[in-house]
This record gives sequence, structure tokens and C-alpha cells, in this order.
Amino acid sequence: MTDKLTVSVLGTGIMGAAMARNLSRAGHAVRAWNRTRAKAEPLAGEGVHIAGTPAEAVRDADVVLTVLHDGPAALATLREAAPGLRPGTAWAQSTTAGLDDIAELAAFARAHDLVFYDAPVLGTRQPAEAGKLTVLAAGPTEGRDLVTPVFDAVGARTVWTGEDGAAAAATRLKLVANSWVLAVTAAAGETLALAKALDVDPRGFFDVVAGGPLDMGYLRAKSDLVLDGRLTPPQFAVHTAAKDARLIVRAGAEHGVRLDVAEAAAARMERAAALGRGDEDMAAAYFASFDDEPSA
Repeated sequence: MTDKLTVSVLGTGIMGAAMARNLSRAGHAVRAWNRTRAKAEPLAGEGVHIAGTPAEAVRDADVVLTVLHDGPAALATLREAAPGLRPGTAWAQSTTAGLDDIAELAAFARAHDLVFYDAPVLGTRQPAEAGKLTVLAAGPTEGRDLVTPVFDAVGARTVWTGEDGAAAAATRLKLVANSWVLAVTAAAGETLALAKALDVDPRGFFDVVAGGPLDMGYLRAKSDLVLDGRLTPPQFAVHTAAKDARLIVRAGAEHGVRLDVAEAAAARMERAAALGRGDEDMAAAYFASFDDEPSA
């Protein structure tokens, strides 16, 4: 099997566009589709063919890579793509989806004789653009020669979690990891908000924790986005964070676990979106702490 493949990328948002670009730079033939075509058009300058429909994008593809908003969007798009799919095509499903969504997507793959890989990624805009994502993958050993070059082009590391994509082992790990990301982001925003309310210079707080176990590069990175007013373009958008938080809460509830912090993070993200900050970085959840929106 040649390492140069025909790859269809369905969804060219923050993550999908970067992944398509890196696949093209790695020498693969890339076909991209996005429901809003204008968001995909800049990829044409990177040698990516922009398809008008999902069916056109997947025709003769070795690997289909879905990077869409959620599980229902991925399923709807693959249904549109069905006329162009050929049996034996590998499907790497990188949308952050719910556990029940993965079961539906895997069932679609079985019905269309696709080789299904549950393959969400860890990382935001910057590592995606640098091809330094961490790919969490589950799927059959036989056939990995098709998806491995794809994962190598978009990521610095692939963590295999199992041989059955339908079991959602990779998605379960992704939800656990994202629960931590959301908790830290929400806590950082609340800390900054409390500092403002109490007339405390937040950098004084950073000095207090510097170099100790409570210090964290992520805390500083997200806080700097707020303090410096650099919330666009987003590394990880508020509306996407709200969706992921709800998926995490639902997964916990379905398995008998109450996730109060994730529930609160979801509510903060939703309030920030209601303030018109849905397309900003999720650090903008800071503004959800105030009834009257302040300056940072």
C-alpha cells in the first residue's frame, strides 16, 4: 500500500481546514467539502480540490475523514455522501461526538461496508495548524495501513485504544480529556472575574502560584487571551466547548455519575454564547460571570 492516498475531508472548520492543509502538504490527494463552501475555498491554494457535494468529495477516496460539529452532523453528511462511497473505504471519524452517536455512525459504516475508525483528536487551532495533534484511535488492526499515514500527517502522536471503533474507546478517552480542559478553562475565567470584582491584579495571583503545583501553562495561556483581548480567532470556540460539555454531562449521567463541574462549565459556555461570544475562544466564558459585561 502506497503512503500517498486520496483523502476526503468532510468539514473544514478550525480543525478540518488545518488537517486538510497538512494532508496536502504531506503529498496526499485531498478533496474537501464544507456545507458553507466559502470556508473551504482558501484550501484550493494549498492544492486541495474543493468538492461541491459530500458524494463528490468521497468518490474514489481511500480514506474519508469527518471533522464536523457533532455526531448527527457527521451522520447526515455521510448519508449525503453514500452514493459516492465504495466498499472497503476507511472512515476515520474525528468529530467529537456522544457515545450513542458513535454507535449510530458505526452502524452506518457496517451497512455500507466501510472500515470504521473512531479517531477524535486532542488539540486546538495551533497544534492542528502545526500538524501536532494527538490522535486517539480505535479500529481494526487490518486496515491501519490506510489510516496511519493520515494520522501521521495531522498529528505528532497516535494513541491506539482498541480494535473496535464501535466500542467508542477513543471517544470515551476524548470526553474524559475534554472534561479536564473545560474545568480548567471555567475555573480560570472565574478566578479572573473574582480578581476583577475584588480589585486584585490577576498577575499578582500568577506570581503567588508561580513555579508551584498550582501553576499551569494552560491557566496562563487562557488568562492571557482574556487579559490581552485576543479571543479571536479562537483556538477552541465557545459554541463548540458548550456542545462538548453537554456531551460530557450526558455521558456521565448515562453511566451513573453526576458531573457538577461539567454542568456548570456547559452553563457558562452557553451564557457566553448568548452574549454573542459563541465564535470567540472558549476563554470568553470569563464574561459569563457578569450581569453587565465588563472590559477584561
